[in-house]
Amino acid sequence: MARDYRSDVSTIISTTWDTAESENFPVTSDVKLAGGAKWVSATYLYADLANSSKMAKTFDRRVTAKIIKSFLQSATYLVQENSGRVISFDGDRIMGVFTGGSKNTNAVRCALNINWVVSEVIRSKFESSYSSVKEADFEISHGVGVDTGRALIVRGGVRGNNDLISIGRAPNLAAKLSDLRNGYTTRITEDVYNSMSDDVKYAHKDGSNMWESASWSFLDDEVDILRSTWWRKPGA
Repeated sequence: MARDYRSDVSTIISTTWDTAESENFPVTSDVKLAGGAKWVSATYLYADLANSSKMAKTFDRRVTAKIIKSFLQSATYLVQENSGRVISFDGDRIMGVFTGGSKNTNAVRCALNINWVVSEVIRSKFESSYSSVKEADFEISHGVGVDTGRALIVRGGVRGNNDLISIGRAPNLAAKLSDLRNGYTTRITEDVYNSMSDDVKYAHKDGSNMWESASWSFLDDEVDILRSTWWRKPGA
């Protein structure tokens, strides 16, 4: 082998983590590649476009590409408009992170905004523009998962080709929740719900609770979650 991979792995194993607390989510340059790590309390949002593989098979791929681009662009803007930051793109989904005292409220408002854009803008515009989308046996939809907690941030990869990695329950559980469907577009953990403002708990018009309690098994643990089909127009 041209490279001594045994030595590489041994070096990683023997390196002591140089950890520090971070009030905000770090940027790549804040974390040393060799042994650097930051602890951060953050709320993670995963937004996942549903049926993208089926779209690629059913629609002209140029149409599918436009749907995915519309979803990713809209979701990215909405994360930013709600004081968050997109830290990862993974095919047809994004991971956003929120910090600060309003991180849970901001993340959930973002999730409700994404639901409005997908339901009221992206789906309707593509159905009116392409007969193949309108006549398909499925519709453009998505899922969003949100969880909050303490995570360890490290850099993975090699010099010149690396990225930040989040280790903790929140990023993993948020991703898993975004994969769930069954008619609900947004799922959040009870930890998020208990620490968000009434503004994103109750409907503005009649004060009804926008969330329904449920539970879900994650790594053999029952996790209390809340799910919703509600949306909130950006700026409303």
